[in-house]
Amino acid sequence: MNLSPENRRALSRQYKETARPAGVFVIRNGLNGRVYMAGSLDVEGAMNRARFELNMRSHRNKALGQDWIAHGADRFTFEVIDRVKESEDPAFDRAAELEKLLALWREELQCDGDKGYNSP
Repeated sequence: MNLSPENRRALSRQYKETARPAGVFVIRNGLNGRVYMAGSLDVEGAMNRARFELNMRSHRNKALGQDWIAHGADRFTFEVIDRVKESEDPAFDRAAELEKLLALWREELQCDGDKGYNSP
Protein backbone atom coordinates (compact mmCIF):
# COMPACT_ATOMS: atom_id res chain seq x y z
CA MET A 1 0.00 0.00 0.00
CA ASN A 2 1.60 3.23 -1.19
CA LEU A 3 0.46 6.37 0.57
CA SER A 4 1.37 9.85 -0.44
CA PRO A 5 3.42 11.79 2.12
CA GLU A 6 0.40 14.02 2.83
CA ASN A 7 -1.86 11.02 3.52
CA ARG A 8 0.80 9.41 5.68
CA ARG A 9 1.16 12.59 7.77
CA ALA A 10 -2.63 12.91 8.10
CA LEU A 11 -2.96 9.32 9.29
CA SER A 12 -0.10 9.77 11.72
CA ARG A 13 -1.63 12.98 13.11
CA GLN A 14 -5.04 11.29 13.44
CA TYR A 15 -3.49 8.36 15.33
CA LYS A 16 -1.65 10.67 17.73
CA GLU A 17 -4.78 12.73 18.41
CA THR A 18 -6.97 9.70 19.15
CA ALA A 19 -7.52 9.24 22.87
CA ARG A 20 -6.40 5.85 24.16
CA PRO A 21 -8.74 3.95 26.51
CA ALA A 22 -8.05 4.80 30.15
CA GLY A 23 -8.58 2.20 32.81
CA VAL A 24 -7.43 -0.13 35.56
CA PHE A 25 -5.53 -3.38 35.06
CA VAL A 26 -4.28 -6.20 37.24
CA ILE A 27 -1.39 -8.62 37.05
CA ARG A 28 -2.33 -11.84 38.84
CA ASN A 29 0.08 -14.41 40.15
CA GLY A 30 -1.65 -17.71 39.44
CA LEU A 31 0.56 -19.58 41.88
CA ASN A 32 -0.05 -17.65 45.10
CA GLY A 33 -3.02 -15.43 44.15
CA ARG A 34 -1.26 -12.13 44.78
CA VAL A 35 -2.40 -9.18 42.66
CA TYR A 36 -0.71 -6.03 41.38
CA MET A 37 -3.14 -3.28 40.37
CA ALA A 38 -2.42 -0.13 38.39
CA GLY A 39 -4.19 2.34 36.16
CA SER A 40 -3.32 4.57 33.27
CA LEU A 41 -4.78 7.02 30.79
CA ASP A 42 -3.48 4.49 28.22
CA VAL A 43 -4.28 1.19 29.90
CA GLU A 44 -3.14 -1.08 27.06
CA GLY A 45 0.17 0.76 26.79
CA ALA A 46 0.69 0.56 30.55
CA MET A 47 0.10 -3.20 30.53
CA ASN A 48 2.58 -3.63 27.69
CA ARG A 49 5.11 -1.49 29.56
CA ALA A 50 4.65 -3.54 32.75
CA ARG A 51 5.15 -6.80 30.83
CA PHE A 52 8.26 -5.41 29.16
CA GLU A 53 9.69 -4.15 32.48
CA LEU A 54 9.07 -7.52 34.12
CA ASN A 55 10.76 -9.35 31.26
CA MET A 56 13.71 -6.95 31.47
CA ARG A 57 13.85 -7.34 35.27
CA SER A 58 13.37 -3.62 35.77
CA HIS A 59 9.80 -3.31 37.10
CA ARG A 60 9.50 -0.72 39.87
CA ASN A 61 7.66 -3.17 42.15
CA LYS A 62 10.49 -5.36 43.45
CA ALA A 63 8.29 -8.03 45.08
CA LEU A 64 6.38 -8.54 41.82
CA GLY A 65 9.63 -8.66 39.89
CA GLN A 66 11.11 -11.23 42.26
CA ASP A 67 8.05 -13.48 41.96
CA TRP A 68 8.10 -13.05 38.16
CA ILE A 69 11.67 -14.36 38.10
CA ALA A 70 11.06 -17.11 40.68
CA HIS A 71 7.77 -18.48 39.31
CA GLY A 72 8.08 -17.68 35.60
CA ALA A 73 6.09 -15.46 33.26
CA ASP A 74 3.59 -18.21 32.43
CA ARG A 75 2.24 -18.08 36.02
CA PHE A 76 1.01 -14.48 35.57
CA THR A 77 -2.02 -13.08 33.78
CA PHE A 78 -2.72 -9.51 32.69
CA GLU A 79 -6.29 -8.23 32.64
CA VAL A 80 -8.05 -4.90 32.15
CA ILE A 81 -10.69 -4.91 34.89
CA ASP A 82 -12.33 -1.54 34.28
CA ARG A 83 -12.28 1.34 31.81
CA VAL A 84 -13.10 5.01 32.22
CA LYS A 85 -16.48 5.74 30.68
CA GLU A 86 -15.85 8.59 28.26
CA SER A 87 -18.11 11.63 28.22
CA GLU A 88 -18.77 14.42 25.74
CA ASP A 89 -19.05 16.90 28.63
CA PRO A 90 -16.33 19.56 28.19
CA ALA A 91 -15.76 19.56 31.97
CA PHE A 92 -15.09 15.80 31.98
CA ASP A 93 -11.78 14.99 33.68
CA ARG A 94 -10.42 11.59 32.58
CA ALA A 95 -7.63 11.65 35.18
CA ALA A 96 -10.07 12.32 38.03
CA GLU A 97 -12.36 9.53 36.84
CA LEU A 98 -9.38 7.19 36.66
CA GLU A 99 -8.43 8.06 40.26
CA LYS A 100 -11.98 7.22 41.39
CA LEU A 101 -11.78 3.84 39.65
CA LEU A 102 -8.39 3.13 41.20
CA ALA A 103 -9.72 3.90 44.70
CA LEU A 104 -12.76 1.69 44.14
CA TRP A 105 -10.69 -1.27 42.90
CA ARG A 106 -8.01 -0.79 45.55
CA GLU A 107 -10.71 -1.29 48.17
CA GLU A 108 -12.35 -4.17 46.29
CA LEU A 109 -9.17 -6.16 45.61
CA GLN A 110 -7.28 -5.31 48.78
CA CYS A 111 -4.12 -5.56 46.69
CA ASP A 112 -1.64 -4.54 49.38
CA GLY A 113 -0.01 -6.50 52.17
CA ASP A 114 -0.11 -10.29 51.95
CA LYS A 115 -2.84 -10.32 49.27
CA GLY A 116 -1.09 -8.14 46.76
CA TYR A 117 2.00 -6.38 45.56
CA ASN A 118 0.81 -2.78 45.95
CA SER A 119 1.99 -0.58 48.80
CA PRO A 120 -0.68 0.68 51.24
